[in-house]
Amino acid sequence: MEDELWLTAREAADLTGVSLQTIYSWERRGHLKVEGLDHRGQKLFRHLSVAQAEKATRAKAKRLLVPAA
Repeated sequence: MEDELWLTAREAADLTGVSLQTIYSWERRGHLKVEGLDHRGQKLFRHLSVAQAEKATRAKAKRLLVPAA
C-alpha cells in the first residue's frame, strides 16, 4: 500500500501525545506491531495501527478511572 502513512516511534509519540516509552510499551504489550524499518533501521508503524493502539489503551484506561457508583 503505497499511499499508507508510516511513522517512527518518535512520530507516533508526537502524534498521540504520549511519551516515547509509552509507544515502546504498546509494542511490548502487543497493542502495536512493528511493520518495517526505515533506511536508518528505525522501527516503523502504520498510522492506522498507532491510532488503534491509542484508542484501545485510552478506552481501557478510561474504564479503570471511572469511579464506582
